[in-house]
Amino acid sequence: MSDLWTSEAMAEAMGGRPFGRLPEGVSGVSIDTRTLQRGEAFFAIKGERQDGHDFATAAHVAGAGLLVVAEEKLPALGRLSIPMIVVADVLAALEKLGAAARARSQAKIIAVTGSAGKTTTKEALRHALSATGKVHASDKSFNNHWGVPLTLARMPADCDYAVFEIGMNHPGEIRPLTKLVRPHIAIVTLIAAAHLGHFKDLAEIARAKAEIFEGVAPGGTALLNRDDDHFALLQKLARKAGVKKIRGFGENPRSDYRLESCDLGATASHITANIAGHEIEAEIGVPGRHIVQNILAVLGAAHLAGADLDKAAGALAGLSAERGRGMRHRLKHPDGEITLIDESYNANPASMQAAIKLLDATDVKGKGRRIAVLGDMLELGAHSAKLHAELAEMLSGTRTDLVLLAGKEMKALADSLPKGMKKEYRDNVEEIIPLVLETVRPGDAVMVKSSNGVGFSRLVDALIRRYPAAGPE
Repeated sequence: MSDLWTSEAMAEAMGGRPFGRLPEGVSGVSIDTRTLQRGEAFFAIKGERQDGHDFATAAHVAGAGLLVVAEEKLPALGRLSIPMIVVADVLAALEKLGAAARARSQAKIIAVTGSAGKTTTKEALRHALSATGKVHASDKSFNNHWGVPLTLARMPADCDYAVFEIGMNHPGEIRPLTKLVRPHIAIVTLIAAAHLGHFKDLAEIARAKAEIFEGVAPGGTALLNRDDDHFALLQKLARKAGVKKIRGFGENPRSDYRLESCDLGATASHITANIAGHEIEAEIGVPGRHIVQNILAVLGAAHLAGADLDKAAGALAGLSAERGRGMRHRLKHPDGEITLIDESYNANPASMQAAIKLLDATDVKGKGRRIAVLGDMLELGAHSAKLHAELAEMLSGTRTDLVLLAGKEMKALADSLPKGMKKEYRDNVEEIIPLVLETVRPGDAVMVKSSNGVGFSRLVDALIRRYPAAGPE
């Protein structure tokens, strides 16, 4: 395996001081000893809860090629027989290394933000662009002040495309990250009521997301959702940031990347789209109308990046949902099968509605039921009760047979559901787990959705333990 970085280039980029005899190079960059691979550089970042310097010995044992440590911590680490690069601040050093990776790269750089669909769009871009070149992309949801520079620092010099996810909870968080990434293409997937507790209204969220335009490389493009109510505001803010090329995707007739027709299946979708004058037909391996919207952005970005559109579109049939983001499991019940849709990673009003639509489109077997297991949508602030209650109208218009709710915020939805709709409410995830395990039966389709902090992934794990998975659908 070739080195990702030479030690000399690393030290120079970070303004670091070598301590001990450095290896010729490192195979990768890590901040977590649990996933660190032999030969990688371990950056001892000090976080809110843990200090990476406390794991220096573990990194050594795991086979780290070298450590990047803070000058002030060196006296306590000097006895370790492992080479180090000593810096003033480890996170700042990682940012400098990320900037050096960006400076040496010839890749087309794509950055994705939005209130929903960021990770799905990023993964679909990784999948589609891999059909035409070497792709580097963020791991998991590495989209914050350490995840973005880490992803940059890991970017191979020879990749053709690089895809970065950039997230935020508060205004001002995207700005420094986009200036580090300097994307050629900046995508805003959707403006919705995510993290609304930290903002006055949706327009304020749009303004925070629009910070991504401030880092767009000269001659770069803003790629916006034409069907979003905030398209005009985002377009204005992109122009204000100096972005001259603005393109839109969606069903809107004025979209540059336009959906012509769509056949939404229970497990996949088929679309026909006009991508800047090219008619493209594609099978999408993940179901849902919201996925189709993300794919329009993917095809638009592929076009802007100069990728082979036919190859990119053809690759989409092999797309699969990730854990917590729509992954489907076939669970073995003694008397049949249960379909489990795992949407436990995140939730806001827009993604919650998309998941409910997904359940509505899912087939059940025999006397099976559609069961929505819903937990709190977090960070909605003073708007929380109203936004939770508003889900009642949508649920009542679907074929959902049973609604199981848990969490303080979900009480508002429990109180708002029509009397004729079967429902059960519990205070927390610990109380809802046994209820769900006792309730499900063969033929059921069960969709589990909540914000990650609620812990509904434990419910998913409990279902899989009780009814071992036959495998993802």
